[in-house]
Amino acid sequence: MNLGKFPHWLQGIIASTGGLGLFLVAFLDSSVLSFPVINDLLVISLSIQSPARMPYYALMATLGSVAGCVLLYFLARKGGEAMFHRHAGERALHIKAWIDRNGFLGMLVAALLPPPTPFKIFVIAAGVFEVPVRSFSVALLIARTVRYFGVGLLAVRYGPAATHYLVEHKLKTSLLALAIVLAGYLLLRFLWRHLHRKA
Repeated sequence: MNLGKFPHWLQGIIASTGGLGLFLVAFLDSSVLSFPVINDLLVISLSIQSPARMPYYALMATLGSVAGCVLLYFLARKGGEAMFHRHAGERALHIKAWIDRNGFLGMLVAALLPPPTPFKIFVIAAGVFEVPVRSFSVALLIARTVRYFGVGLLAVRYGPAATHYLVEHKLKTSLLALAIVLAGYLLLRFLWRHLHRKA
């Protein structure tokens, strides 16, 4: 894995700490900095080096990403609507309508879409328009778990070729993950309503 794009201090942390370094990168990427696609590539690289530790690396990337998004959510909640409009620009009204209509499902879908989807704008919007923090966090946790464990499985199964596949087919893999999550979500809603009616 080429870490040349990272600051030297961050390269040292990743090289020496593995999963904890991955947590830090994911946290920073999801909150105050931006390293597009680097979390996926780090999960692949570390999982290839130590396949048995893949679940640990995927978990660290997931938790770091969720924690970073929650921090950004609360910053946006305090920062107000001006912050959102500054980042969203002309898309502001459409994103607000999407968040208002969809809430949990909207965050779930946004978190699974591939780059260059401006995901942080959705996180900021969730904070500004006060999406309940619990549903916000659960949606992110589900989406990031599917994403990073899926990437880890690709790495263990296909080795270095997984990086090339991810870059070449990021839309295809994201849509597949999205379809799986949405199917699971709809199934759970159906079962919940069925049980509720019986009760």
